[in-house]
Amino acid sequence: MVSELGDWDDGPTLVATEVDEYADQTQSGSWRVDAYFARRPSKADKNRLAGLLPTLAPDTAIKAEKLHDEDWVTLSQSGLEPISAGRFHVHTPETPASDDRAIRNFVIPAGLAFGTGHHHTTHGCLEMLDRMKRKGMIARSIIDVGTGTGLLAFAAMHLWPRAYATASDIDALCGPVVADNAVANRVETGQRPGALAMFIADGLDDANLQRRAPYDLVIANILAAPLIELAPDIGAVTLSQGHLILAGLLNTQAAAVSQAYRRQGFRVCERIVRGDWTILRLRKRGWE
Repeated sequence: MVSELGDWDDGPTLVATEVDEYADQTQSGSWRVDAYFARRPSKADKNRLAGLLPTLAPDTAIKAEKLHDEDWVTLSQSGLEPISAGRFHVHTPETPASDDRAIRNFVIPAGLAFGTGHHHTTHGCLEMLDRMKRKGMIARSIIDVGTGTGLLAFAAMHLWPRAYATASDIDALCGPVVADNAVANRVETGQRPGALAMFIADGLDDANLQRRAPYDLVIANILAAPLIELAPDIGAVTLSQGHLILAGLLNTQAAAVSQAYRRQGFRVCERIVRGDWTILRLRKRGWE
């Protein structure tokens, strides 16, 4: 879809939201797409938008509505309810924290960066991290690839507070987002153990990420296609017997992603299924 928008002069910003299958059983697996134009969309714009949505019912009309000058992407997420996963409670500034002393609260404002904890993939990664800690697993060097808001890196740092922690994302927007969220959640930043080093990087061949490698815990909550493409690079920076959490893949994509990492010497140890999404925990074999 991105490539098809490339030659669309003054085209829209698209925001896709998965319909909560638990809130509305009649729309399980459905998505809502909002298109934000800086001008009044023409009939041609509407027709082109419909062409990008192959599953749109033929008799469905695309409606245009004039909006006030607001950050509508953020406002569309501002009603998010708090979520709990393992020992973690994630909420926005508008919703309450947990008063349970055994729970680690994270406040993550709604915004453009992915990773508020509400999507099944992020929720499942938090749960998987909690399971790993309860099983006595130890992480000394962590990287969160495609970190978005920084949430998963923050959670891993809470579980293993003396580890070297690294976060990266291809989107430059995530740099200041992670910095702000780190301050709000009392997460130290920097290059030392117990602090988070954040880098904007296109892939794992970035010099900063290579310098801090190898890692004994890699978290990658992105999408199936880039996960498969990154398999050799992730394999190269993961320590022997290191752990890997993969997410952002549909249940139908889990086999292909697993196979790509088996070729790099990993075996699947555990999986969590949440709706249409699978979260995998893998471990690198120790023969190297």
